[in-house]
Amino acid sequence: MGRGGEQGIPSISGYDHLSEVPSAGFRNDPEVWDLVVVGAGIAGSALAFSQGQAGRKVLLIERDLKQPDRIIGELLQPGGYLMLKELGLAHCVDGIDAQKVYGYCIFKNGERAELLYPKEGFDADVSGRSFTHGRFVQRLRHAAASAPGVTVRQGTVKKLVSEQGKEWQDGQAVTGVLYKTSDNQEHVATANLTVVCDGMHSTLRKKLGTPDLKTPSHFVGLKLKGCSLPYSNFGHVVLANPSPLLFYPISSTEVRCLVDVPGDKLPSVASGALAAYLRETTAPQVPEQLRAAFLAAIDAGRLRSMLNKQMTLKPLHRPGALLLGDAFNMRHPLTGGGMTVALSDTKLLCDMLQPLPDFKDIIATANQTAEFYTKRKPLSATINTLANALYKVFCYNGVAAHEEMRQACFEYLKLGGIYSSGPISLLSGLAPRPSLLVMHFFMVALYGVGRLLRPRPTIKGVWMGVMLVYVASCIIFPIISKEGIRAVFMPFLVRKPQVKTALSKLQHSVLPEALQETNDSITTSHSQ
Repeated sequence: MGRGGEQGIPSISGYDHLSEVPSAGFRNDPEVWDLVVVGAGIAGSALAFSQGQAGRKVLLIERDLKQPDRIIGELLQPGGYLMLKELGLAHCVDGIDAQKVYGYCIFKNGERAELLYPKEGFDADVSGRSFTHGRFVQRLRHAAASAPGVTVRQGTVKKLVSEQGKEWQDGQAVTGVLYKTSDNQEHVATANLTVVCDGMHSTLRKKLGTPDLKTPSHFVGLKLKGCSLPYSNFGHVVLANPSPLLFYPISSTEVRCLVDVPGDKLPSVASGALAAYLRETTAPQVPEQLRAAFLAAIDAGRLRSMLNKQMTLKPLHRPGALLLGDAFNMRHPLTGGGMTVALSDTKLLCDMLQPLPDFKDIIATANQTAEFYTKRKPLSATINTLANALYKVFCYNGVAAHEEMRQACFEYLKLGGIYSSGPISLLSGLAPRPSLLVMHFFMVALYGVGRLLRPRPTIKGVWMGVMLVYVASCIIFPIISKEGIRAVFMPFLVRKPQVKTALSKLQHSVLPEALQETNDSITTSHSQ
């Protein structure tokens, strides 16, 4: 049993909230942790569990250990579930009323396209899982707390620290964090390796990278009750105007609806403008089977929203620290790929750390993990590019060539066979191949051109076909460029980052005296 954990992992009685993971005391803290993990979300909890199982001494610091309440992070794609199994955490989707998901149904103008997740070559239980986000996170936290060597503590990380025990500065090694606990006392946790995965609102990411952040839209979340989906155990995507609607089960009795509202400003909730938008613009486009429950959810008055973010980041290779999860990389949540990327990155990082007997040699550890940001690219770039490109394709903007691309995409998926199995294998995370993504994207464009040239070519059709290919190129190439063309398609050509030689003389096998004195002085000053 890990310090701060409970014996075993609790199940949910009646699917209520899971108990809060208790915050551990300080009595058994080592002088130097092998690993400090900042943030106990999906990636942080999974990493802490895995490293605890590997025999490392891990401190997992989380701002709030109560069950989180969010409207996204509720559909785990099959590729993400495979990663969960490989990390030894598949049991975390048990006992939370999680629902199996077998694919997607896409609706447009009364027609539908059905996409089934591929099964060939995979175990029978490999499917998507949908659930209430907070329940899943609490299961992961309890799993981490129960792992040997893992201490879970509630606290807010304020700074990265250097070997001198002061706030970290560029050119220094990161040797831990300074954090504040609920009693307003500050503590320094010294570690051979610090992994920052404090989520989409990360306060530390700019210390470890240069982010490029965009906010294309908001999701408005509603919880529908007393209804069933047109196709049970499927995710539903409605190609509405101006942007898509999502529906999927999150329990045996509830359906999550996410309404995408383009732009960085949302209609006012207080004035009733948002409710009016949902009733007048969105409701008429909701499938008839769900419309009454959708309107009832609006009348219930609890309209939740969140800003959707897309972020690529140029990492700065800092010895002693790494970024992980949404703190490092985000894509539009339309395709539900975030947890798959987070769990895949976690598994990759664990595999890279596995050969090291310990992390005491900070330079050796930095060299061992130097290629992490590149090796993750085939999967992460595929899912990121697909999510961001599909969002642009699925939105209606009134441009004729763009609407032709939108219609071509829908009809292409309706064809079935390789035309649907290829794209859904990419979306599911089961076939993360960037070349396959680009091939299908331009096959959609060429299929659209073919539609325009039937039954016989016209000048207007040829011109519209040229514009369709231009629109497709303008969508996908900037997204791939942001991910890094060499890193995505030719990672073997990316030069391995070199750790600064000036840091090679640092000694990290024992707690630096200056840092210990700083920690002592902080604790003493708050105890007086």
